[in-house]
Amino acid sequence: MPLWKRLGFLFVFVVPALMPMAAWLGTRTGMPNLTAWFPLFFLFVLLPLADYTLGHDPRNVDRSASATLEHDGWFKGMTLAALPAQLGVLAWSGWHFVHAGFDASGTLGWLLSQGIVGGVLAINVAHELIHKDTALERAAGGLLLTSVGYHGFKIEHVRGHHVHVSTPEDASSARFGQSLWHFMPRALLRNTANAWKLETARLALRGKGWWSAGNELIRWSLLWIVLASAFTSWLGPIGLVFFLVQGFLAACSLEIINYIEHYGLERRRLESGRYERTTHLHSWNSDYLLSNLLLFHLQRHSDHHETPRRRYQVLLHHADSPQLPGGYASMFLLALCPPLWFRIVNPVLARWRQA
Repeated sequence: MPLWKRLGFLFVFVVPALMPMAAWLGTRTGMPNLTAWFPLFFLFVLLPLADYTLGHDPRNVDRSASATLEHDGWFKGMTLAALPAQLGVLAWSGWHFVHAGFDASGTLGWLLSQGIVGGVLAINVAHELIHKDTALERAAGGLLLTSVGYHGFKIEHVRGHHVHVSTPEDASSARFGQSLWHFMPRALLRNTANAWKLETARLALRGKGWWSAGNELIRWSLLWIVLASAFTSWLGPIGLVFFLVQGFLAACSLEIINYIEHYGLERRRLESGRYERTTHLHSWNSDYLLSNLLLFHLQRHSDHHETPRRRYQVLLHHADSPQLPGGYASMFLLALCPPLWFRIVNPVLARWRQA
């Protein structure tokens, strides 16, 4: 892997810096309510423009170098470093929110911005960590998810989504013609409920009830309550509102990405009644360079579902996977407007199926 790409993955740490940058711009311009929206402008306007300008990165690492890169501590260190970065920016952002004196516009802009920052820094990085073998990485992933109150994802994603992806049994796989606004509330509710069902079933196999100390979800939920209580004690009721809302918005951003990653793709049901094996043909792929660096190669999602334990630095681009017409940032905005989404994505899906 060239040095520029090794260092390029540090781009993710621009994301938490967007919040203090927005505050600084507000002070410099005297327009804090307007600049509260700056992180969204950066991520959904400037980033897509830069993404299309820099273009694609379909290159894969040499197979001979894959084993070495898999064990390269530089890449693991970056994902683990996201935990203190997330906790730090979350605490600072909450403090600033309480003391900034935002009007309604500024309040909305700041909460949406922090929610998207949490979606990138907490949930996206946690997605990488919870698939790994080491207890440290899985624990860091759980802590990141708890900071946004979506800790059920740690269980449901690995034991639910990866088992049922691209089938009607998966709440995170959008059907063809299903709008985001129909998909998202159902995904949030069903995935949360399914996490509890999966953990209860796991404990039942060990002869334990869901209320036992071995219930991972109970432990993460207690930690989430501690965090919520800390924000309340430190920053008062407004601090609690900030903590709850930013987490909800981060969870929403995750389900929007889920919608983008699996929209309209299906696994065939075999004569046995089981579904065909998950391959790189059952998730959308995007090879845009800049957004892939920002998201630790999340957009090589096709390969991730084919080989879930493969580390992000060696995920492969598959040219025969369904290809999104843009990076996740631009597709995120497109998904918010279902008529535009259907008009642009449905023909792409139809052409891929025919090919």
